[in-house]
Amino acid sequence: MTGIPGKLQENISGRAPLPDSRTADASSPFSELDLALVDALQAAPRAPWSRIGRALGVDATTAARHWERMRTGGLAWVSAYDSAKAATVAYVEVRCRPRAVESAGAALADMPWVFSVDETAGDFDLLASVVAADLPALGRSVHGLIGGLKGVRSTRTRLGITQYSGGGDWRMRAMERSGDAELSAPRTSHPVTYSAHMHHRPPPEDQALLEALGRDGRLGYTDLGAATGMSEHTARRRLQRMIRNGDITFRCDLAHPLAGISTVVLYRTAVPHTHLEATGNALARREEVRLAVSVSGSDNLLVMVWLRGLHAIDPFEAHLAERFPHLKVSDRTVFLHTRKRMGRLLDTTGRAIGHVPFSLPQV
Repeated sequence: MTGIPGKLQENISGRAPLPDSRTADASSPFSELDLALVDALQAAPRAPWSRIGRALGVDATTAARHWERMRTGGLAWVSAYDSAKAATVAYVEVRCRPRAVESAGAALADMPWVFSVDETAGDFDLLASVVAADLPALGRSVHGLIGGLKGVRSTRTRLGITQYSGGGDWRMRAMERSGDAELSAPRTSHPVTYSAHMHHRPPPEDQALLEALGRDGRLGYTDLGAATGMSEHTARRRLQRMIRNGDITFRCDLAHPLAGISTVVLYRTAVPHTHLEATGNALARREEVRLAVSVSGSDNLLVMVWLRGLHAIDPFEAHLAERFPHLKVSDRTVFLHTRKRMGRLLDTTGRAIGHVPFSLPQV
């Protein structure tokens, strides 16, 4: 996405302010300021409103007001979750009987260890992104809990190995470059190798923080303490330690179909092992790429992209063929509807309508 037009009336600070009401598209509920605000919070999810406002050329009150409207309307949200480095993660392709897709998708979305659920147009019906304590627990959960759902015909599991880029690294790219400079250095993606077993579960106090911040990642320390039964000082100290140790990940998401990003495609690709790391890292730098992760199986690299329509698929694939001659696309799957993303329940427009706190499967 291109930056917001800068030829707007300047405010007294000399910075071009963003309009309160001008929308990025006539059919979009997002204004240009809204999209820039999402971008700013993707760069710094818990930055104070004063810093966010400076980055956008508006006052803190205006930034907070726009965010509250988006948050309460389900248009955008900040969430938090366990660091991926301690997790066993897999991507489960689920095939259903034709009339069972709706009920199976709803049942998967209710499972707290299934963090994302997508309905697809391809050779499987649902994609469930799941987490487990270790490999045996993963097998029991997939075969028993998912495979046992009424109407499920079969499952195929691809074990996540190394994540080169995830949704938390993706940016809306709606701020002017000067706005980026006002914030802390933009977060950059770096490979994370998943674990074959979860080394430890966070203590109950940290789990309580994760659950509260999963619902609202921008909770202040006073509200966070109240939500978890801790003092403000204890909540602050424990959260800052988790952030410092890389035990928690924050991200800002949005209802992407309403922001003009109508098409999500998952590519199953095969890359020679000698080129896998370089290819994964290069794909992670592409603005369309939401997920690049190496997985088990002959198709060893999954790539998920967000595009502005079906018309953008061919140009993107032409770029893949030109830029990555060693990469073979084995299959493309278009998502029909994302039911759940990182614990957040979504309606058919992409708006957040609920939250399912994370917990490991009981198997």
